[in-house]
Amino acid sequence: MPHPSASTSRTTTAPSDKTQPRPFLLTARQGEAARTLLSYVTSLPLPGPAAQLLAVVAAIRAARGGVGHVTGADLAALRLGDARAAVDALRGVGWQVDEAVFDGDPAAPAGTVVVPELTARTAEHPLPFGKDMRSRVSGWVSRTLSAKPVRKLPPAGRLAGLFLAAHGAPELPGELPPHLPEACRPLLPELLERGFLAELSGDRYRLSPQVRHLNGLRPYEEEQQKADPTKARAFVFTEEAWAAWKDAGTPALRRHVESVEGCPLCALPRDRVAEAFMVPAEPVVFRPSTESAYGRWKEAHPDRGPRSAEFTVAFRAEHGHGPSFRQLFAELGWDVPKRPQLRAFAVGRLTSNGWLTTTGQVPWTLRPGPAAQEQGITLPRARTSTAGAARAPR
Repeated sequence: MPHPSASTSRTTTAPSDKTQPRPFLLTARQGEAARTLLSYVTSLPLPGPAAQLLAVVAAIRAARGGVGHVTGADLAALRLGDARAAVDALRGVGWQVDEAVFDGDPAAPAGTVVVPELTARTAEHPLPFGKDMRSRVSGWVSRTLSAKPVRKLPPAGRLAGLFLAAHGAPELPGELPPHLPEACRPLLPELLERGFLAELSGDRYRLSPQVRHLNGLRPYEEEQQKADPTKARAFVFTEEAWAAWKDAGTPALRRHVESVEGCPLCALPRDRVAEAFMVPAEPVVFRPSTESAYGRWKEAHPDRGPRSAEFTVAFRAEHGHGPSFRQLFAELGWDVPKRPQLRAFAVGRLTSNGWLTTTGQVPWTLRPGPAAQEQGITLPRARTSTAGAARAPR
């Protein structure tokens, strides 16, 4: 599978403190809906990015009831190259598209697009969106396609922009979406050059600060706080309190804190780093469903012990500190954004079975445990033990 030739990682300068970041367009659940929309479109036997881009716009408009509307102005704004070929491609998969979509007169009525798969009200509906969900995802599609760095790109570039935004997280670099159309890959370096991406290295990427509001992956904890205001953050960050806290710590703790705070790869907000260190973590209450979910997750990842330990070694060599629980899961492709309890439960098991260890409640200190060291998985200057066989994760 070809990959973008650019292996360069460029970091876009963050906005100044005077610039307020724009609010995210999508909630976590709406981001899931956006990814469902793109997955649905790529499952269709369409010939190329122009038809796929038109299908994205038409499908989200027809998501409720199977009937949507596309005007001649809409079609022209998509700059598909051969618009008629794209429309014919949709017709070829059974969609009914009016000739009126080609009428560029602003006074002309909108053309109707009927998507038979979306007319049925069944549990197998490909896009089971409510009214507000459909509207928000449709608005996100429009805003992403009109973003300055992508709006003049060919269809493959704008389609790539939709995929990367929908699968992008605001704080961590992510992996290229598995369903990203192959025709989009050659345009990825141009997305970096035009400033849509802040980083692009191999299969890793991150959106630029100027389009951060388009990210579709959001921490599920934020959704919980919105639903229950009692869970909202009570922590108030001040430079004075943060400096005093660091001054009161040991030299070793201060070095660790500053390695996290100054890590250019993580690029975490200072207030988030300060909160993680200054506010004691609340005990995680595990429900019976968490252990059941862990059992299923465990069966799907039989190599979780060695992989997690090896990852902490590689992560620390690159970042200068250990990964957080979320970074561990996200970077290994184990991400479960809706189940923070599962992350905590799984890391607890990996720790109790000796594959990982951590320094008490100090964040970003995950590293190989005794069982990993018995298999030779150690930090560069760590002492290893050759006694005994490695324990299998339970």
